[in-house]
Amino acid sequence: MVKIGVLGLQGAVREHVRSIEASGAEAVVIKKIEQLNDVDGLVLPGGESTTMRKLIDQYGFMEPLQEFIAAGNPIFGTCAGLILLAKRIQGNDNAHLQALNVTVERNSFGRQRESFEAALNIKGFDEPFTGVFIRAPHIVEAGEGVDVLAEHNGRIVAVQEGSFLGCSFHPELTEDHRIMEYFVEMVKSSLAVKNG
Repeated sequence: MVKIGVLGLQGAVREHVRSIEASGAEAVVIKKIEQLNDVDGLVLPGGESTTMRKLIDQYGFMEPLQEFIAAGNPIFGTCAGLILLAKRIQGNDNAHLQALNVTVERNSFGRQRESFEAALNIKGFDEPFTGVFIRAPHIVEAGEGVDVLAEHNGRIVAVQEGSFLGCSFHPELTEDHRIMEYFVEMVKSSLAVKNG
């Protein structure tokens, strides 16, 4: 069974654990750097990206996360996790992990009270997926090599680039686990390549 970590510093950790387990993988809440050695993929959950970055710095996670990325391990960023993963943040020179070749704009769908749900047509899915948008970012620009998986009102809200998956919304807040199942398959494919 594949093991998928959820960075457990802040945000919707429990909900992601539930979704990973519902998708047939083992979930590990990552609170210590050395736990990264035990997982095959990683979820960066939604939360508050500035707070998460402070905690990443405080607990010395930045370099180990960059090493995890450099080793080709799959990473899935949702909402704030997408912001952490992005190469560029609009209006901010200091992007975080600078892994996923996109430019994101924070809080582009409004504040907390303007949260909403929308039916999204996601590439490769037969039925629409309900996206839960809470102070969500959106992808202003998808760079070379990035596959756009979903848009909402002309804004890019889900992408994949190689072993990186990112979405603006919160798939873990629904009972529909298809996006997490998609990520679990990405992790399995990555392992198959590594194990040759």
